[in-house]
Amino acid sequence: MINVKNKALVKALGDRIRDLRTQQELSQEDLANEADVPLSQIGRIERGENNPTISTLYVIAQALKIDLKVLVDIKLKK
Repeated sequence: MINVKNKALVKALGDRIRDLRTQQELSQEDLANEADVPLSQIGRIERGENNPTISTLYVIAQALKIDLKVLVDIKLKK
């Protein structure tokens, strides 16, 4: 796992992306192809192993046909 300052945030973001993707009945491969992001990177993001750039989040949001603000609308569990 990469060194990130807030692992809970990165994990919550990955969970959010997975939830949005599965709601649309897309596979990781479908999302990767639509966003033009490597499949392995999608997997790492969803598992919370990768802290994606804002540019990557933007193309993922576009691929999911949602606004970026919807993608990052996450609540951290306390």
